[in-house]
Amino acid sequence: MASRKVEVAGIMGPIWFMGWLFTIGFLKLTFFKGLLALFVWPYYIGEYVGNLMK
Repeated sequence: MASRKVEVAGIMGPIWFMGWLFTIGFLKLTFFKGLLALFVWPYYIGEYVGNLMK
């Protein structure tokens, strides 16, 4: 019986983490907003860019 080996080389996890850290630093979020940004960090970037367009 042949065995199968599955390798997972995911790049999206590290990219997501770098985006999260970038958001916290760039927007100078407080600790709690940074914690919230774990889940909704694109919202903060969109809000910032939206305010630039006004």
